[in-house]
Amino acid sequence: MFTGITITPMYVTDQDQALEFYTEKLGFEVEADVDFGPMRWLTVYLRQDPARQVLLQRIGDTTPTAGPETADMLRELTERGGSSWMILSTDDCRTTHQQLAERGVEIVEEPTERPYGVDMAIRDPFGNQIRITERNDWTG
Repeated sequence: MFTGITITPMYVTDQDQALEFYTEKLGFEVEADVDFGPMRWLTVYLRQDPARQVLLQRIGDTTPTAGPETADMLRELTERGGSSWMILSTDDCRTTHQQLAERGVEIVEEPTERPYGVDMAIRDPFGNQIRITERNDWTG
């Protein structure tokens, strides 16, 4: 039936700031940046996995399902770290941690050994949590 995930959203309050963070700090590249009038379609991707894109969705953009009240609730949830999130994979979590710390990225959890590998967590400027995982061969 399905063949993969193409786009997943990350809610942000400032798309320009999000673009800077995701491209300059995390190494994503711009896939599309289109002004559709009431909304800006801004997607980024990792060069190593171009089929999967992240939509940097501005909270407050007009959508058929979200009015101003919903946008306010979503903004609050995002700022508390309770709306969108993602997990990124890496070949070396500790080196990635060092690189992100040098770039000024907010680290919320240091690299930690887990049964499935080593992982850590960062937060984007809007409150979204991003986990970074170096997986081992555990199949648990």
